[in-house]
Amino acid sequence: MLSQQQKDFYETNGYLMVEDVVTPDQLAHLQEITYRLIDASRTVTDSDERYDLDKGHSPDNPRLTRIKLPHKIDPYFWDILAKSKVTEVLTDLLGPDTFINTSKLNTKAPGGGAAVEWHQDWAFYPATNDSLLAFGLNLEDVDEANGPLMVIPGTHKGPVLSHHNDGVFCGAIDPQDPLFEMDKAVTLTGKAGSMTVHHVRTLHGSAPNVSDRARLILFYECAAADAWPLLGASSYIHSLGQRGFWADLQDRMITGAPCIEPRLEQVPVRMPLPPAKDNTSIFKTQESGGAKSAFAKM
Repeated sequence: MLSQQQKDFYETNGYLMVEDVVTPDQLAHLQEITYRLIDASRTVTDSDERYDLDKGHSPDNPRLTRIKLPHKIDPYFWDILAKSKVTEVLTDLLGPDTFINTSKLNTKAPGGGAAVEWHQDWAFYPATNDSLLAFGLNLEDVDEANGPLMVIPGTHKGPVLSHHNDGVFCGAIDPQDPLFEMDKAVTLTGKAGSMTVHHVRTLHGSAPNVSDRARLILFYECAAADAWPLLGASSYIHSLGQRGFWADLQDRMITGAPCIEPRLEQVPVRMPLPPAKDNTSIFKTQESGGAKSAFAKM
């Protein structure tokens, strides 16, 4: 699927844009499911295991920040990850054996939909090596106005910046960190059906959606099978026990087979502990942890 030039670009810069990664029919079906799920949120009054509500959510005006774990809500989301060109991109970059960490459908509402402050995914879930990435599949056109993903090239090869505030993990860096170089940020806009890729250590964030259109991006966070999670990272798996973890791992395999020989690499790690008061989502972590905003004056 990917050319050698694209692979080299990802290796050097820590991000990639892949055009037309799903067919028009696949895109239309994904959109139909997504809008149906948004419509079903009209009766929801508080964030729950399926929906993160944005400010101003109501039956007449459903406003969401996120639909959680879409691949467990509708099997078509799983099929796109495991049986499409998305799968080919995955194995091109991570190899034949891969599993999913999580999925989320970020439905940034129009007219001020919540920003995601600058962070590295690696700060949330470090592993024995950093062969992890996130896909962001655009379900509608994404432009400068509706809060596109922004990345800082090359940061996947640098340090893990502090994501703590007052001694608590807040899920975002301090915009005043001298190692944060906002002037180097690249904005990833694209048509519906295109997909961003970013390395687990790449610094990224997204501004509020100031347009009159929702910004719908389906995110899959995936890992090579030999990248085993570290104890204490932000994950439900620590509560499963040994047998439960092994059974859960089978369910999360996308391609190939599980690995019981983790690959250990010399990678920088700072654990996401102690956790924020509410760490049920990145939005709640950043809010309850007192994260400082890089977008407050934008």
